[in-house]
Amino acid sequence: MHLFLTFLRRFPAALGALGFSFGCLTAAAQPGASVAPGQSVDLEALTTTELAARQAAGVDTVLVPVGGTEQSGPHMALGKHNVRVHHLADEIARAWGRAVVAPVLAYVPEGTVTPPQGHMRFTGTISIPTPVFEGVLEGAARSFHQHGFRHVVFLGDHGGYQHSLEVVANRLNKEWKGGSGGPAVVALTGYYRAAEDFNGMLKAQGFSEAEIGLHAGLADTALMMAVDPSLVRVDRLRGAGIDHGADGVRGQPARATSALGQPGIRHIIDTSVAALRAQLPPVSSPTR
Repeated sequence: MHLFLTFLRRFPAALGALGFSFGCLTAAAQPGASVAPGQSVDLEALTTTELAARQAAGVDTVLVPVGGTEQSGPHMALGKHNVRVHHLADEIARAWGRAVVAPVLAYVPEGTVTPPQGHMRFTGTISIPTPVFEGVLEGAARSFHQHGFRHVVFLGDHGGYQHSLEVVANRLNKEWKGGSGGPAVVALTGYYRAAEDFNGMLKAQGFSEAEIGLHAGLADTALMMAVDPSLVRVDRLRGAGIDHGADGVRGQPARATSALGQPGIRHIIDTSVAALRAQLPPVSSPTR
């Protein structure tokens, strides 16, 4: 792989002469450029040679979206975190211009399985032990590091494992010593803090903390509706969260709408991109 990347970087003209064509590669893959409309940023959608070509053109970062499969009351689908973080990671990658998006990690710590605690009390929640979760994060980061990516960025959509993201990032950065090239692994805590900022944005509009909620309430539901309203059962919004958490909801989502959530989605994207710019150095132009 490293030899192939070197060839791509040093002999771009030779590729054309040999008849190689990477249709996915446009100006979007150039350093600092935006991704062209219709061009996928998902690693899963690329072939190995297409991905290597993007690296040669300046794509040096992998975003690892971390979701979770957990209950979100009677009105919101179990895959909420996975769908939302995938959408947001794609938008962040497009705005950043030099990243691809890894597959979503949907299996995360959600509490004790036996006896069931927290979200595990509700059907459909999946929980794995913290050491296993951290091992998967580390394995993914090591894989990308081996393939020549300068930066691996963890984006966590759930509050319960934020510490684990930082533990793994710190461990690998000590080993790899990124130096002037910036950190090799980043736990982008600004992503999750931006989601929490949305609570303050709603409060400024007059919504109460009880309504905004901590889980599957107004804020959480509005963000989901702004990303994929099909995952929210609007006919069940009014009945959710009125039993003080017995249905798994901590908040009152009845007044949630897609329009209400859109500013929060935009804030998360903008804040995350700004955090990347602050933490990662500019990419150098490909060698010609």
